Amino acid sequence: MWNKRQRGTTLVELIIAMVIIGVAVAGVLQVFNVTTIASADPIVQKQLRVVAEGMMDEIQRQPFAASTNTASVGCARNTFNDVMDYNGYSPGMICLVTGDQVMELAGMTISVTVAADTNNTLGLGTSDAYVITVKTARGNNSFTLTGWRANYAKGVAI
Repeated sequence: MWNKRQRGTTLVELIIAMVIIGVAVAGVLQVFNVTTIASADPIVQKQLRVVAEGMMDEIQRQPFAASTNTASVGCARNTFNDVMDYNGYSPGMICLVTGDQVMELAGMTISVTVAADTNNTLGLGTSDAYVITVKTARGNNSFTLTGWRANYAKGVAI
C-alpha cells in the first residue's frame, strides 16, 4: 500500500529551509531598518535649510557699513547693527534674536562667516561686497548656504 516514492521531508531538509528563510527575512528587515532610519533625513534637511535661510535673510537686511554697537550677550543678536557683526557667530545652538534658545531645535547648530568678496564674484571689487556663508548642522546632516551683500549705499548697480 504505501508507495516508496511518496515520502515526506526529512529533518535535514527542514533545517536547511529554515536557515535559508531566516537569512532572507533578516536581509529584508535590515533594509526596512535602514529605510526607517533614513526617512527622517528629508525633514532634518528641510529644517536645516529653513534655519539657514532665516539667518541669511536677517544678515542681508542689515546695513553694509560698519557702525559701533555694544557687545552681545550669549547667543543674542539684538545688538548686531551691520553685516560684519555676524562674522564668527557660532553659539552652538539655535537662538532667537533676543538670545532665547529654540528648544524644538535642540541639537542643531549654526555658524556664520562674513568676508570680503575676494573672488570679485559680483564684479564690484573686494571692498564693496561681502560673501556670507551660513552653515547649519544636526548630527551627520549639514546644510551650507552662501549669499552676497553689496554696498548699495555707494550707488553700485548689479
